[in-house]
Amino acid sequence: MSLETASRPPDAADDIQHWVLDNFAELRRLRAGLFEALNGEPMPPDGKLDDVPEQVAIVATELATNAIRHGRPPTRVSLRRTEHTFVLDVADEDPGTVPELAGPRKPGKGGLGLHIVGELAEAVGWYSDGTSKHVWAEFRIPPA
Repeated sequence: MSLETASRPPDAADDIQHWVLDNFAELRRLRAGLFEALNGEPMPPDGKLDDVPEQVAIVATELATNAIRHGRPPTRVSLRRTEHTFVLDVADEDPGTVPELAGPRKPGKGGLGLHIVGELAEAVGWYSDGTSKHVWAEFRIPPA
């Protein structure tokens, strides 16, 4: 996973749902909303989501936590869909700060969120639109 240069997520994604977070207490509502939204999406014939809702919820929690902790409010989370993927986008109002992978740390010292995101998502990137910084992650919809 490289966050060294900015990149945008797929353009042809349809909106599913949006959340606005102001504090850490709202992460529980975000996770519940993601599970509900993902389980309500149509799947290919005989297709199953498998671990996708859990992976999306973990990644959303990591990215939203980073945005709340290191960005400027509000934190906006969007779930979108292409024909073959779900796209999660987490934005904050700090367009000048570039997401950085933490270097080696002792367990329990934090800073592993973006590493976790990179392990669970199919693709990860970030970009600035001038007023907001967006960090996005893409998840493949399991085939039938």
